[in-house]
Amino acid sequence: MKTLSEGTRAALRSRTRLVHAGREPFEQHGFVNTPIYRGSTVLFETTDALHGRSESRFTYGTKGTPTTEALERAWTEIAGAAGTVLTPSGLAAVTVAFLAVTRAGSHILVTDAAYQPIRKFCDDVLRRMGVETTYYDPGLSPDGVAALLRPETAMVFVEAPGSQSLDMQDVPGIVAMAHARDVPVVMDNTWATSLLFPAHRHGVDIVIEAGTKYLSGHSDLLLGLTSANARYWPALRDTFDAFAMCAGPEDVFLGLRGLRSMELRLREAERQGLAMARWLQARPEVARVLHPALPEFPGHAIWQRDFAGSSGLFSVILMPAADAAVAAMLDGLELFGLGYSWGGFESLVVPFDCRSYRTASAWAPGGPALRFSIGLENVEDLQDDLDRGFARLRGEAA
Repeated sequence: MKTLSEGTRAALRSRTRLVHAGREPFEQHGFVNTPIYRGSTVLFETTDALHGRSESRFTYGTKGTPTTEALERAWTEIAGAAGTVLTPSGLAAVTVAFLAVTRAGSHILVTDAAYQPIRKFCDDVLRRMGVETTYYDPGLSPDGVAALLRPETAMVFVEAPGSQSLDMQDVPGIVAMAHARDVPVVMDNTWATSLLFPAHRHGVDIVIEAGTKYLSGHSDLLLGLTSANARYWPALRDTFDAFAMCAGPEDVFLGLRGLRSMELRLREAERQGLAMARWLQARPEVARVLHPALPEFPGHAIWQRDFAGSSGLFSVILMPAADAAVAAMLDGLELFGLGYSWGGFESLVVPFDCRSYRTASAWAPGGPALRFSIGLENVEDLQDDLDRGFARLRGEAA
């Protein structure tokens, strides 16, 4: 196996790119995978190298290792970015992105669909630093978002689809509007990943993805990836270095391992998720399914225009039911776990209610809401598990 030429690398299709990105076997004595480098101290051969007067590839553990460099290079290539930093969690990836573009006196716009830990960071940490956050309705048009901009606005944060409620946003339209006013756009792209929505190619300046989810695929690591275009890459890297917010070497290694099969798993999650979404649509206990790939979903046209596929995460709104009935349904499930993450091989479900934290948009679903992450089990077995759960919801013997 030879090192890929630039021409060959540029022409690679996505699955081939995932297999080869970030791998240099002959730098690792021919071993296929970059090994785990654990370490803080890096030795220099000369004082010139020690003092930076000659080039040294690695200088200290917090600045990177061959393991972290491999995943950073791979993700930068896949995302179409100028550079990537790796953090210990998806939330850490968000915080380093926000800190890279804000300062005391800044104002930021954040979608009201952002998940609660982001809101806590904005309302507690950024507020103490003198940064003001305005939450906006994710259903606003780009012109509607533009009306909320101020001279001191330092960022617009988007998420498509939105956390839990799966709201779709016109990301290219918001990017065009914000860039016309010299405001950067930051996006959480974890649901689709760069494979299904190449956010940088759509003009997003800084892109956040939780590698904990589909990059991992096995629910056994915590990892965040934050990539930036050429304009914002220096600020992102400088902010990251100032915090030394490093991901653990084992998690990075597992992220590299997950990268190789990521598209295969993501496409299977899409297939399984759509099958379950359509099955749930037909259930009498379900009022509606929130899945952007379904033609009935309000944001379907945007998804169809901008996205190359969907993942296995979606939500449903049940017909009105008592809390005790919903608990009976969920507590007795045998194949679906009750857990907050998603993107792993196992199926999960969590109840949610956006009313407790949304401030710029109304959440009135008309019934209990459940978020599903569909894993790799046989769909028929998952349906059987839910069928028994719906019997408990109705108060029947399971």
